[in-house]
Amino acid sequence: MSTNIEGKVIVVTGASSGIGESTARHLAELGGVVVLGARRESRLDAIVKDITAKGGKALAVTVDVTKREQVDALIQAALKAYGKIDVLVNNAGVMAIAPFTAMNVDEWEKMIDINIKGVLYGIAAALPVFTKFKSGHFINLSSVAGIKVFAPGGSVYSGTKFAVRAISEGLRMETRKDNIRVTILSPGFVESELKEGTSDAAASRKVREFYKSPCRPDPSPVRLPTQSTSPATLKSMKSSYVLLSRSSKIQTLWHTPGQFCRSLEHFACRRHGTPRPTAPCGNRVIERGTR
Repeated sequence: MSTNIEGKVIVVTGASSGIGESTARHLAELGGVVVLGARRESRLDAIVKDITAKGGKALAVTVDVTKREQVDALIQAALKAYGKIDVLVNNAGVMAIAPFTAMNVDEWEKMIDINIKGVLYGIAAALPVFTKFKSGHFINLSSVAGIKVFAPGGSVYSGTKFAVRAISEGLRMETRKDNIRVTILSPGFVESELKEGTSDAAASRKVREFYKSPCRPDPSPVRLPTQSTSPATLKSMKSSYVLLSRSSKIQTLWHTPGQFCRSLEHFACRRHGTPRPTAPCGNRVIERGTR
């Protein structure tokens, strides 16, 4: 078990359920100090109570990531309680699937506010802290929909996740001089509340059916080495696998739904060696920028 997460202060948004909750619980088990941010105060309190009862260190802060002042308050609460921040996981997100013809403009705005502006507010709150200490790590949640447009229905959602990738890549290039790391995580199928984000009945049914489809028929482990993957290799992969290759290195892992949080361990601990054994299933892309 990793010991170099011990004592690191990790702030996680969208931590009341799904990937955010699982990440906070997992990192706390490894000795990390987790600060959970989300809107549902009672849910956060229950998670923190459970973590502390098991000997972990955790703090709950109610936050709406669409409110810049609340995101600032989240970071300041972590600093006040623990004196530092090592990692910010910008995880909060919403997925409202519906075709453009449905004209769900309110849901378009909601996705932009949470998926894009929420990430930007997190960056704005934590970047001065990381710059001051010449150390820090942003882990931003994108999606496979930020690699290939999911349409019809997911065009706006894909647009927000493409934006997360562009913002993260630019942030990496600008902050490398200050010893700040930036990682993009692009999950595929993960069982969570994310699929409940649309008000369009027809689209909701299709999303539920999509999530029921088998993520990977072969239960044997599959892992690519942490080296650049050639286009020829990508082309030869089965269509059920979604991968990405770019100029920087790529690490691709398959996980069972709900276990994607374990991927963050490799990055939050800031040591990028041989990947830990993980249960294979589904399609996940983890991009790693170079320093």
